[in-house]
Amino acid sequence: MKNQSSVTEFILVGLSSLPEYQMFLFVLFTFIYMTALTGNLIIIIITITTSTRLHTPMYFLLINLSLINLLSISVSIPKMLHNLLEHRKTIAFFGCITQIYLFTWTLGSEALVLAAMAFDRYVAVCHPLHYTIIMRKEVCVELIAGVWIAGVINSAVNTGFVLQLSFCDSNIINHFFCELPSVLKLSCSDISRNETLAFLADTVFGMGSCVVTLTSYYFILRTILKIRSTEGKKKAFSTCSSHLIVVILYYSTAIYTYIHPSSAYSPDRDKVITVLYSVITPALNPIIYSLRNKEVKEALRKLIR
Repeated sequence: MKNQSSVTEFILVGLSSLPEYQMFLFVLFTFIYMTALTGNLIIIIITITTSTRLHTPMYFLLINLSLINLLSISVSIPKMLHNLLEHRKTIAFFGCITQIYLFTWTLGSEALVLAAMAFDRYVAVCHPLHYTIIMRKEVCVELIAGVWIAGVINSAVNTGFVLQLSFCDSNIINHFFCELPSVLKLSCSDISRNETLAFLADTVFGMGSCVVTLTSYYFILRTILKIRSTEGKKKAFSTCSSHLIVVILYYSTAIYTYIHPSSAYSPDRDKVITVLYSVITPALNPIIYSLRNKEVKEALRKLIR
């Protein structure tokens, strides 16, 4: 069935429709966007160029997380900033579809990368003597290739089914960008298949990755508790603390958005939650990794000099 929409563009309500808040939101999100771009680019640059100590599987995965963060925040924020300065806050139909495709791609890929990083920390803490064998270069490359390909396939399937829907009534999206749940609400077609696909994708990518992450940290914690010296426990936990903070920030918000039924949809609440994982998290990730990681701080000092 092909798309029979009469809608050629959508109107994005944004975070607030009140005129007096538009400039404040523009300045705030410009600052957050520039922070995210600068932080993630610095992580990529220092990891690749400044120190051979950062040429390890963990930092290879961190580079990919930074690339995903750059793409993720660039999908939504530039158009949002443009609309904050415009009286008519519109986005073309296929521009909206592009946002859905790219954001769904980054969302699924990020969940898988975080799970891969948890597994990497599990091997480093629980099987340190076998680390270089298990997490060798070929394995890391194949792992990341699988992550990106799985993200592309998931996004293509979900976006493809969106293109089969009809949009014939309202074209007003109560959101600051085209995210799958908010766009599905506008369709005058039966969206049960789309919701089922989104739920399955969230189960596989979100809950599946979460299970891998939690299982990894269960064994990590069990290993750390067996270490007798306080210094040894502190050193072992410090290798995981940054990733654990990022995982909590991401999973606690992203999974909620995609797993709750459409009947529980609350635009204002969901917009705030979306800001947390699509805007705040990409900006905070490089700060968390740099502030809580001695190797990254040393490499950053070298870069500044």
